[in-house]
Amino acid sequence: MTVPDPADMGTEEYDVVVVGAGSAGCALAGRLSEDPSLRVLLLEAGGSDDVLEVQVPAALYKTWRTRRDWNYTTEPQPALGGRRLFWPRGKLLGGSSSINAMIYVRGAAADYDEWAELTGDRSWSYQHVLPLFRRMEDNARGADRFHGVGGPLRVEDPRSPHVWSRAAVESAVAAGYPRNDDFNGAGQEGVGLYQLTQRRGRRWSAADAYLHPATARPNLTVRTGALTTRVLVSGGRATGVEYRSSGRTHTAHAAAEVVLAGGAVNSPQLLMLSGIGPGAHLRRVDVDVVSDLPGVGGGLQDHPLVPVVWHTRSGRSLHRAESPSGYARWFGARRGPLTSNLAEAGLFTRSRPDLPEPDLQYHFLPVKFWQQARVDPDVDAFTAAAVLVRVHSRGSVRLRSADPTWAPAIDAGYLTDERDLDALVCGVEKTREIASGGPLSDVLAEEWSPGGAVHTRDGLRRAVRDSLESLYHPVSSCRMGTDDDAVVDAQLRVHGVEGLRVVDASVMPTLVRGNTNAPTIMIAERAADLITGRSVDPALTGTA
Repeated sequence: MTVPDPADMGTEEYDVVVVGAGSAGCALAGRLSEDPSLRVLLLEAGGSDDVLEVQVPAALYKTWRTRRDWNYTTEPQPALGGRRLFWPRGKLLGGSSSINAMIYVRGAAADYDEWAELTGDRSWSYQHVLPLFRRMEDNARGADRFHGVGGPLRVEDPRSPHVWSRAAVESAVAAGYPRNDDFNGAGQEGVGLYQLTQRRGRRWSAADAYLHPATARPNLTVRTGALTTRVLVSGGRATGVEYRSSGRTHTAHAAAEVVLAGGAVNSPQLLMLSGIGPGAHLRRVDVDVVSDLPGVGGGLQDHPLVPVVWHTRSGRSLHRAESPSGYARWFGARRGPLTSNLAEAGLFTRSRPDLPEPDLQYHFLPVKFWQQARVDPDVDAFTAAAVLVRVHSRGSVRLRSADPTWAPAIDAGYLTDERDLDALVCGVEKTREIASGGPLSDVLAEEWSPGGAVHTRDGLRRAVRDSLESLYHPVSSCRMGTDDDAVVDAQLRVHGVEGLRVVDASVMPTLVRGNTNAPTIMIAERAADLITGRSVDPALTGTA
């Protein structure tokens, strides 16, 4: 990896320029640079990931609202009483995989079959993406039909799960939910402990998995502190990018392709700053229209959650994890409470029995998690977050200004479809049912939020509106498809502009039923194959 002095940089020549060193960008740059004939430039607006708060799993929220976070806030949400919601997004190597909860969940098989239907391309079906998931994995449980070993992304079971997390699993089983030890196996429904992107109790981000091992390659150049401000388009083709670094504007030319991997906020923002997007909107903010592409920034989706919080009768929650003994155990054996990802156990179920697939996911946290960790927990408490994973509401990303340093306007569109509200109310009710029996009932004291006095349907609807937060899974703002509002085709190429792709969560046609980090990395694996013309190893498909 070469990192020249910014003062020496003039016009630079590469084969592929990748914008954004997040989950997708790290994976893509790592895979592309395996081909020594490709000159690859990776640009990242943020800085290094070499900080303890990134490496220690339980310290994940310590990076939020710092210079390692884009620190986005939504527009006032009418359905939430005008509240603005905080959206942490990683601004450092590894992107959000360096600040997330490390949960390794792919989603349901039906999600990918739906992608195949919406894109008209069977290569996005579950049968075809499963080999990519297996290729990218190094699963501590070993290889089988659903999992791989030897890949760059280490996946492990929790090393020191909290006793309350195990109690949550047992209480859900007692309430009638099936036990599920592998949410990425034969079926998703049920309750169990999550697998995590960790290596021996340390976070294992996309930068750890794909980028850092590639640093010795002379054909890979990585620049941090480099804010990309515009994609250069000439004759209908993307020819490179402009970016700012050390107070200067630089130009990087791409002989083959420009790839945007900034995520569901930054990728549509950069497209629009480059004149690619809804023409009327671009003209309102004084951006010259290069390609009138109406779907850019539209169709935004996110997973909303509602936390149910209880005080506890006895025992120690994770709010005491940062103790001298906790750090001694982490630095010594990489065990103890600091290895926790906070949301250790989970459940997938349905809000209605007639649904074909789960629409609710739960995160059980042995700690008080409130207002997106704006303040440190002050008491021992337990949180069960009910998450809607089949979302009907839609939002948008729009420019506030032609100035690339301005944060875009994010309208998450929460609860604009009443079906989402009804499902979340059901989610809260199911949470209470689980907590009322089994070993959790011996742990939990009074309900702190929404509060034990809130029982009517109208009261629960108000509580959902008052306490709803984001699970930080924005997608679909540059979605794949064949309709007029689609932004990229099934090969991730931007409609109407040659030599330009988008490779990140923004291209997902719909939200997966689960956390989005693993699917985003899979998309990058697929993109690397598309760009290089490489085929999936037949041994991974089970057809060799």
